[in-house]
Amino acid sequence: MRATIVGVLLAAGQSRRFGSNKLLHRLDDGLPMVVASARHLRAVLPQAVAVVDDTGGEVATLLAQEGLRVVANPRAGEGMGTSIACGVAASADAAGWVIALGDMPYVPDSVIGAVVSSLQAGSDIIAPVYRQRRGHPVGFAARHAQALMELRGDEGARGFIAAHRDSLDLVEVVEPGVVLDIDR
Repeated sequence: MRATIVGVLLAAGQSRRFGSNKLLHRLDDGLPMVVASARHLRAVLPQAVAVVDDTGGEVATLLAQEGLRVVANPRAGEGMGTSIACGVAASADAAGWVIALGDMPYVPDSVIGAVVSSLQAGSDIIAPVYRQRRGHPVGFAARHAQALMELRGDEGARGFIAAHRDSLDLVEVVEPGVVLDIDR
């Protein structure tokens, strides 16, 4: 029998558009962005893996302090797809994965919980939708493990989801945080 659903927090980005490591940017409440994202994910999924570019860096230290298992993606510079692959490989016995982004701190626990519930109810791929825009996090059933571990490039799982659109379930949400990407 497979284990539980695992959260995968992608935190290996290069922050090229932001000008500095945006994951460390402090929000209005003083928390670094990546810590807020991690806390929302862990509130629903205590078993969570954070994928970073350097396990000795400040982001990795903060995420380890938050209770996430931290793994380094030696190929982080090749794009988000490699980070998804790394996180799934680090938890390959999971019943499924909820892939969350470290730079999306306004995704509420309730949305993460809805994604998890949909996976537990049998959804194959599940994503929230806010005002007709697909957002994050995205959940994947265990049957997609091999394909997720083979992802490459900077588009993450976008191409995989498009190729499997018939398997994609969407959950309507009222929280704009699922589409709010902080780049400035």
